[in-house]
Amino acid sequence: MNLTELTRAIRETSAREVTETTLRRIHELNPTLNAFALVDDDGARAAARVADEQLASGIDLGPLHGVPVAVKDLVDMAGLPTSCGSATSFGSTPTEDAEVVRRLRAAGAVIVGKTTLHEFAYGATGDRSVHGVSRNPVDPSRMSGGSSGGSAVAVAAGMVPLALGTDTAGSIRVPAALCGVVGFKPSYDAISSAGVYPLAPSLDHVGLFAATTEDALTGYQALSDRPVTPRPGRFAVGWIPPASIARTDPRIEELTRQLVHRIGADVGVVRGFPEWERPDTLFEIFSTLQGREAFRVHEHHLGADRDLIDPEVLARLDLGREISAGRYAEADAARQEFRTMVDELLSTYDVLALPTVPIVAPQVGERSVSVTGADLEVRSALLSLTSPWNLTGSPAISVPAGRVDGLPVAVQLITAPGDEGLLFAAARTLETAALAE
Repeated sequence: MNLTELTRAIRETSAREVTETTLRRIHELNPTLNAFALVDDDGARAAARVADEQLASGIDLGPLHGVPVAVKDLVDMAGLPTSCGSATSFGSTPTEDAEVVRRLRAAGAVIVGKTTLHEFAYGATGDRSVHGVSRNPVDPSRMSGGSSGGSAVAVAAGMVPLALGTDTAGSIRVPAALCGVVGFKPSYDAISSAGVYPLAPSLDHVGLFAATTEDALTGYQALSDRPVTPRPGRFAVGWIPPASIARTDPRIEELTRQLVHRIGADVGVVRGFPEWERPDTLFEIFSTLQGREAFRVHEHHLGADRDLIDPEVLARLDLGREISAGRYAEADAARQEFRTMVDELLSTYDVLALPTVPIVAPQVGERSVSVTGADLEVRSALLSLTSPWNLTGSPAISVPAGRVDGLPVAVQLITAPGDEGLLFAAARTLETAALAE
């Protein structure tokens, strides 16, 4: 069921019945898919009981009342451990809820557990965690993507209709695209990160996964104080040829481009973007900023805890040690230059569009992939088309667009910061066109 159907079902039956069905499905599927690092059966049942008591007494808290929701395991929940997918964090049990959890509870949501993530949220593959690999429901031999892979899997497998994630380079949009669900990253700081363990604070965003764009909007409205102003009517879309940023499977480019041209908008092709000579310059800028910030956040883990950290994640953190303050400052200046480029584009176009990910979901453990005759690092490829929009802090959404080789692919839409109303209007139009296929 989507969120609207589930909301109706709760009022026709009970939150307790829906919660029990949800828990049964999680326990049935989780041994294969590993979406959840922790399932809070007792807490979920208690919350469902309260939700039913409130409804029986005439208190209806809205569309999330009694709805099962999952939370990425770097978001604090009072009384439950926050592991961040790492053995270094075991034993860390917060006494207070993160602000997003407080808001979910205030909206009547039933939080059923905490989802598996790539260790420290520092990876796009979803297969490096002390809790094991989160697997793609479409094909469990394939990656879920990361770092919020477990949340994407939980929604894609029908365990929950809504799940929280974080996105520093694409950690919501990448797994959403690979698993075939909607993934939404709002404007920077539109959803509070208080009580959410950071990775790179100037790039981190809290967002969510849902089965539909409408469900994602409902979740966002419960989590943010920023109003979403509807933007009906036609809008101008700037199609960014993905090869101008990164090598892309031509079948993915063609499928997503055709879909964008079918949505009834004025579509133009963006030429000469970005304006640097080398397409990989953008990812270098991003990696410099993220690398130094991630090292500073996790520096305290790099002494006695080194042997507890996955070698791949540890190597990436150690690289951050080598990034000087001067290099970081240069990358930050380049970030500002890129923001100016994007601002100019969004003065011409209302919405920007491109594929979310340039490849289909790789096999679990795969670390290189061939695209148009070149071997690429999987992580860099997965993040190449999503990370630019963390540099700008722009709202971005990934919408399923169809399949290539039987695996999901998606379109990514971007608008100016604060223009989530337009973003959701465009996403709904895109979603309708994709479902009409």
